[in-house]
Amino acid sequence: MFKVKVYVTLRESVLDPQGAAVTHSLQSLSYHEVTDVRIGKYMELTIEKSDRDVEEVVKEVCDRLLANPVIEDYRYEIEEAMAK
Repeated sequence: MFKVKVYVTLRESVLDPQGAAVTHSLQSLSYHEVTDVRIGKYMELTIEKSDRDVEEVVKEVCDRLLANPVIEDYRYEIEEAMAK
């Protein structure tokens, strides 16, 4: 069994209005050292061992459902997990 942590963020070239709003709010609260915020998504997947390579499965899931490859980038971490 594998535990996979997936992080999805907007590409640098894509405007992040939610991040801009958070940046503005933080600066209005006197956190002037915060100059940029990018908002993203975090997901944890549990994947059972199978005949398919786990990395292949994760890439396919991210490309087909978890991330929009036109405007988002993703990265992931795969850890072998102990069975419950």
